[in-house]
Parts: sequence; C-alpha cells; structure tokens
Amino acid sequence: MEDFERTVNFGFINLDKSQGPTSFSISSFVRRKLNLKKTSHLGTLDPKVTGVLPVALGRACKLTGYFMTHDKTYVGILHTHKKQEIENLKNLINKNFIGKIEQIPPHKSAVARKPRIREVFFWNLLEESEDGRNFLFECKVEGGTYIRKLCSDLGEMIGGAHMDELRRTAAGFFSEKEIHRLTEFDSAAKKMKSGDNSELQKLIIPAEVLIKKRFPVIQVDKEHLRPLLIGKPLLRRYISNEDSLKGMKENDLFAIFSGDRFIEIARFFGKGEFLAKSDYVYN
Repeated sequence: MEDFERTVNFGFINLDKSQGPTSFSISSFVRRKLNLKKTSHLGTLDPKVTGVLPVALGRACKLTGYFMTHDKTYVGILHTHKKQEIENLKNLINKNFIGKIEQIPPHKSAVARKPRIREVFFWNLLEESEDGRNFLFECKVEGGTYIRKLCSDLGEMIGGAHMDELRRTAAGFFSEKEIHRLTEFDSAAKKMKSGDNSELQKLIIPAEVLIKKRFPVIQVDKEHLRPLLIGKPLLRRYISNEDSLKGMKENDLFAIFSGDRFIEIARFFGKGEFLAKSDYVYN
C-alpha cells in the first residue's frame, strides 16, 4: 500500500485526449479523482487536438520542466484554400520549414508573441485528397513548436492554408502505443475508492522509471544520503559508480539513486572532490 501511495503522488499517466476538453480541464479531472493537491499536464493541446497528453501526479509536477522540452510527433491534415500539387508543397516545406526555423507563436497562445527558434526534424506529406486541397501529414518537432502556425505560414506562400485536424502521437518518452482513454482512468479511479488499486496501478508510470530514461544514474550508498537530502553538494567519495560520469560536462544533469530509491537530480560541475550541486531533491 505504501508503494502504491508513493506512485500515485510521484508518477505520470499518459492519457488519450479527445476533442473538446482543454488540457487544463483534464489535468484538473485527474487531480479531483485521485484527491491530489496538484497535477500538471506536459505540453498543452488545443481543445480540438487529440492524442498524447501526459499528466504529472503530485510531487512529480516538479519534474515537468525536465520533460516538456522533448520532441513531439504529430499526424494531421493540412487544408489548402486552393488546389495544390503535392510535390510543390513538399519542395516548399523542405526549403523553408525543415531544420532550425524562426516562428512567432499564434495570436491565441499562452506565450508572448516574439520570434523564437525551434527545430522541425521532419514534415512529411503522406497522402492527398482527390480535389488536391487536403493533405495528410506527419511531423516531428522540437517542444514548443506550433503546428497550426507551420500550416498557416506555409499557407502564406500558396494563397492560404490552415491546419484542419491534428493528433499528437508522441511527446518525449510518452507515445500512443501506451496510452489510456479518460474513461479507462475514470473506471480505475472509482475502483481505487472502493479499495481496489490494481487497475489504477497499471495506468500510472512511476516517476523513477522516466527519470532513469531521461538521465544518467549515479548510485550513492545509504550512509551518505543525509547531506544530499538537505541539498548539500555531492562529493566524489559518496558515489559507487564513478564510471557513469565519464564524458559529462559542466552543467549536465544526472539522477542520483540509492538502490531503487530516487534521491535527486543534480547538476555536474566536477571540481575536485565536489562533483555536483542539487537541482531538485526528493525528500
């Protein structure tokens, strides 16, 4: 029971967002159902956009900054205002929208409308409709890239276009291969309240699992934990697998564990006996 309570308060759920609700409302729904003080979604999806919406639970909310900048993958439909040749669109995309690009967020966005650099890894047109005005696409972009703006910016070159449909299929370590419907979560939460945690436990990803995917892991023996838990620097003599630090540069982040217990995320500076300072401590 103790392990389950920790997971509920320090885990993530990968939900399949449907059209209609906001990302915030889904996060709030999860918070109420699990009786948590806080939840937080990773990467906002517009109400009309569907797909991967990871929700951080409880204390895992403090980890969202470490995961939100990861790459995102989408499938969608580009609707052009005039008939277009798919090969011409592909050429325009490859010439103007692949690699590092400058993008100004759309008018309806939660951030300031200032130019910023984002990377588009690929933007592939997969199929076209018979009338040459609807194009199924898949793209992979750096976190914080607006797909709707990509479509409208392309539209400015061809007499108009907009994003008609969009679904996020992956966000960092989260993908639609391991996604859960909101109704599935709701059913599991109801069973939890009646004393059956088994279904909910299957839905929640312990934060430790994702931390190990995201960061190199350093092991520290139990006798050296006390200073780390109060934010003291990591000393070289504390660690038992120094080889894991090879190739690490100043300000690189890594995770500290003691066995299976997560202790903190630390920032490397490697000056003699002082190896790192804490960036986030779980205590």
